[in-house]
Parts: sequence; structure tokens; C-alpha cells
Amino acid sequence: MSRAALIVAAGSSTRFGGEIPKQFREVCGRPLLSWTISRFEESAFIDNIAVVVSEEYLLYTSEEVIDPFGFAKVSKIVIGGESRQESVLKGLEALPLSTDFVAIHDGARPVISLTDIERVMKAAQSDRAAIIAQPMSDTVKRVEQGFIIATLDRSRLYQAQTPQAFQYDLILQAHRDAAAAARDESTSATDDADLIERRGFKVKIIEPGSSNIKVTSQNDLLVVESLISREAGDS
Repeated sequence: MSRAALIVAAGSSTRFGGEIPKQFREVCGRPLLSWTISRFEESAFIDNIAVVVSEEYLLYTSEEVIDPFGFAKVSKIVIGGESRQESVLKGLEALPLSTDFVAIHDGARPVISLTDIERVMKAAQSDRAAIIAQPMSDTVKRVEQGFIIATLDRSRLYQAQTPQAFQYDLILQAHRDAAAAARDESTSATDDADLIERRGFKVKIIEPGSSNIKVTSQNDLLVVESLISREAGDS
């Protein structure tokens, strides 16, 4: 069985601010993206890693993110597309056809635990599709034109995270079909699981056992630095 990780880091991080995309910001002495890759490098449930970045950062990723840390599982660095959905498809098509399962992960989630990678990959192997998702803790309102029209049952609501793991041929075909219908705005998916749901497949939910924060702000970066520093101190 061949299991791959596809780490998507082609975004420009316009919301984060600054000249350097967040995935390349330094955290505890090395680029944030290298910490993310290291989680999958260390996982016994991942055999092969492809990293998707923008063309502008292709050489930088090789020389500063991957080579200095000896990531033996990284087989390809792929140039992404104009959207995340395009980038994921490019990454999927760059994986070996012998791939059986793939975990798709945000490059800006650098503290995913090895246990959670194992749990979501095992779930994908048994159920074909699985994602890490966090139960909602806050009350959620549906709003139109600035006014509340409904209060949603939060016991049935989850915040989707990554990794999202799938049977490889299933997610590849889902992305190819979406790309073929790209002129239709309704084919734009909010995440990879959305494409699988549209095809009538059930997606298993795996609740994270530990922090899986995504860096979207400067404060998030500080939290991640603290978490990584604490892990280093405990090891």
C-alpha cells in the first residue's frame, strides 16, 4: 500500500500581511513550512510527500525549506495554480499512479500530531474519505442583510481542518471533474471533502486530539512558536 501526503503551500497570504507569505516565515529558527513537512516525514503512515508552492518560491522551497532538513520522503515540489483547488489538482496529478491513499494538508498547519495523521489515514483506508474536524464551541447564527434569521444547532456543526485523507483515485477524479466544469462557479469547492460529498460519498469525521492551529494571523504565529518550543523542551 502506498500512502502520500500532499502539502499545499502555494497561497500568497494576502490576509496575513507582509512581504513574505506566512508559510515561509521563520518559526523557532526555520521556515514554518518545514515544520509542517516534518510531521509527515516522521509519520509511519506516509511514504511519499509532494509539496505545492508558487513558482516564485520554487527554488526557495528546495534550498531553504527542504534540503537543509534532509526530508527523504519529499519526492516532488510542484508549481501551484491560481486557486487552491487548481493547486491541489496539480499536486495530485504529480503523485505516482501507484498511490493508494493521500492526505491533503495546509502548509500553514505545522503542529498536526502524528497520532491525528495516523487516525485520519486509518479512517480513509476503511471509509475511503476522512477529515480532521473540530466540533463548534460557539453558537452559530445564520445572517441575511445584517440580521439573524436562524440559530443553528452547534451540536451538529464542525469546523473542517486538514489533513483530509482520501482514496487516491477517488479524490483525483473528483478534482478532475471539477476542473472540467470550471466555467461553472458552482463547482468551486470550499475544501476537498466538499467535492467528495457532491459525488454522494460519506466523509468520516475525526476530531483532533491536540492543537491543529492554522496560521492566519501574527498572533497565530506566536501561538505556533510557543507550541513548537514546548514540544522541543519536552523531547
